Amino acid sequence: MTDQGTIWLTQEAYDKLQAELEDLKGPKRQEIIERISAARDEGDLKENGGYHAAKDEQGKQEARIRQLEDILRKAEVGETPPNDGVVEPGMVVTVDFGGGDTEKFLLGARENLTEGDDLDVYSPQSAMGAAINGKSKGDEVTYTAPSGKDLTVTIVDAEPYQP
Repeated sequence: MTDQGTIWLTQEAYDKLQAELEDLKGPKRQEIIERISAARDEGDLKENGGYHAAKDEQGKQEARIRQLEDILRKAEVGETPPNDGVVEPGMVVTVDFGGGDTEKFLLGARENLTEGDDLDVYSPQSAMGAAINGKSKGDEVTYTAPSGKDLTVTIVDAEPYQP
């Protein structure tokens, strides 16, 4: 189980985020600095579209750096959980809201998904994530949604995420 604020990541996801951070703080940061400098040398900054575009990109890149640093600081690196039907971070869970209305999602962090995988992700700290964490296939769980409404779900399936 993870603490509040902890983000469960596989070693592969952690390494991928660490590499992205190093790239953004190294070569990508230097590239933007050079583009800003070159645009500044062109003269009037007020009407310099290249300068403003580079500054906007720099702001987005610095925000991503802060986000990655925060994720990596909060990361709990673990192995893929066992295929024992018990819900825990790293599992693809299928729940039934009643009447056959099912939803399938990854319990964990979006960073664990492989590129192109459009699976929904629920945090273990979310209302439903916290309620189902540690439960098993077939268990019925009631939790209070952020709207204040009590919802009951039945865990239909829980299997390790396989990228």
